[in-house]
Amino acid sequence: MRDMERKVIAGETFDEERALYALRDADIRHCRFDGPADGESALKEGQDFRVENSYFNLRYPFWHDHRIAIHGCELTPLCRAALWYTDHAEITNTKLHGIKALRECSDITLQNCDILSPEFGWSVKNCRMEDGKAESEYFMMRSENLRLKNVHFTGKYSFQYVKNAVMENCVFHTKDAFWHSENITVIDSEVNGEYLGWYSDHLTLIRCRITGTQPLCYCKNLTLVDCEMVETDLAFERSDVQATLTAPIDSIKNPHFGSITVPRAGAVILDEPVAMERRCVILETEKQERDNRI
Repeated sequence: MRDMERKVIAGETFDEERALYALRDADIRHCRFDGPADGESALKEGQDFRVENSYFNLRYPFWHDHRIAIHGCELTPLCRAALWYTDHAEITNTKLHGIKALRECSDITLQNCDILSPEFGWSVKNCRMEDGKAESEYFMMRSENLRLKNVHFTGKYSFQYVKNAVMENCVFHTKDAFWHSENITVIDSEVNGEYLGWYSDHLTLIRCRITGTQPLCYCKNLTLVDCEMVETDLAFERSDVQATLTAPIDSIKNPHFGSITVPRAGAVILDEPVAMERRCVILETEKQERDNRI
């Protein structure tokens, strides 16, 4: 539809139930969704609309919408469950501060957003997130086909049961991250937190800095390429791993299969039957160099 045919809604306040229900081909600018009527679902069942520089303080505004854009908006903590069952949404320079702000959606782009939302991003497919920050618990659980770049995340239980994701130049302050995940690649990132990646399958970390106790246990097809593991202990328990580490590690415990190359391990604990069979080769390069000089 040509721009000249689009409806423009500007400078208005809406607080009634389904205020702009089934809106199509429209631009919303400098509006407020707030007020005593406390109505829900303001823009439900809409398509092909854009919202700019607007304020949302009411529940469930963007449900079952298609091909929408949200730019420069604020969604407050009272704006609960903002986007559900929506597809092809572009969200830029926006505050998403209500619980469960994104769920059961597909084809979502988030650019330079500020996310403060427990249980954000559950069961989302095809989501790209760049240049923003997020604070959440159970972040992106059971989602698929994710691309994250330059994202700073804080919160527990992130990326559990996630499938098919690439994450680059990110900082994650988290715990219990990537549990039961499949086909995940993390590149040039920091991952800080306890119990990283348990029960994952095909988790790959490339040039990452990892901290926290008991990381990467019970993993299948685990790969680390030129990673630094600092203040990490009891790593790789019962894991199938191929790892090259660039810095000493505090301790390694009972890896099952594969190989680990590391400058030095403070301790190597092998007290479980499969690990004692030494099917995982652990090469401490500093020790080998010292032995070769003798």
